[in-house]
Amino acid sequence: MTILNETAAPAGRLHWTPVCSYTDLLPERGAAVLVGAEQVALFRTFDGALYALGNLDPYSGAYVMSRGIVGTRNGEPTVASPMHKQVFSLATGACVDDPGVAVPTYAVRVTDGTVEVSVA
Repeated sequence: MTILNETAAPAGRLHWTPVCSYTDLLPERGAAVLVGAEQVALFRTFDGALYALGNLDPYSGAYVMSRGIVGTRNGEPTVASPMHKQVFSLATGACVDDPGVAVPTYAVRVTDGTVEVSVA
């Protein structure tokens, strides 16, 4: 099984870091993982897709995005910050409520049942 979030994949060569088993991730729940020096919020949606965002909430300054509420807005997968409830696109990292604000997105894939994230 290989699931790749292509929208977050930067140009050039990616360095993949294994972070957990795919089955460790519960649908519609986030998990915080450390990839190098980056805190990453990792999400698995009900359809099995994976998304990786920066874990830092730009509004509160707290590393809490992985504890956000997963949902959809206009068919797009989203997460609402647990602090002040701003909603961010899981696909693009853009704040749905304030388009001038975004969190970084990272490429994510599954290789032989292991979730891998690239922050490069």
